[in-house]
Parts: sequence; structure tokens; C-alpha cells
Amino acid sequence: MAKIKFTNLLRRFYPHLAEQIEVPGNTIAQVLEALNQQYPGIRDYLVDERGKLRQHVNIFIGEELIQDKDTLQDTVEEQDEVFILQAISGGCSLKVI
Repeated sequence: MAKIKFTNLLRRFYPHLAEQIEVPGNTIAQVLEALNQQYPGIRDYLVDERGKLRQHVNIFIGEELIQDKDTLQDTVEEQDEVFILQAISGGCSLKVI
């Protein structure tokens, strides 16, 4: 089973999310479905209604960013580590006097 790791930011929405989870799956799509079985609704947070990876989410297999953000068919091997990251946006506004 692949080891899935998350950024701490996702715990804001899923406070019981473990730092690392092992789930079965041969593709990112299958991994996300297995993850959704343990944490219902998390898949909807990561992908849109068409099954495409949401713009604010990045997934890495090892050190490589996944290539298929539309159908999530990147191959996952049993020994792989999958990192799910939520992109941080925003900025700082400074008042100039």
C-alpha cells in the first residue's frame, strides 16, 4: 500500500486526519477513492465535480508532481509515498504612510 502524507493545512478541515495513511490503489484516482473511504468527503475537497484535481491542490508521487490532473491516472507503486499539498495563496497588505 502506498503511504499518503498531508500538509498540516488540510487538518483545518479534517482534524482527525493522520499525518500518514496507507491506502491501496494503483492510480492516484484509486488512492483518493480509498482515502475517501476513511475520511468521507475529502475527495470532494481535492477534486472537482468532474473528477479533476482542484487548482489549489498539488499531488506528488515521491518528488514528482503528477502529470494527469484531469483523470488522475498517474501510476502509484506499493512502495511509493504520495504527498497531498494544499497550495497557499494570498498575501500581505502593507499600509504606506
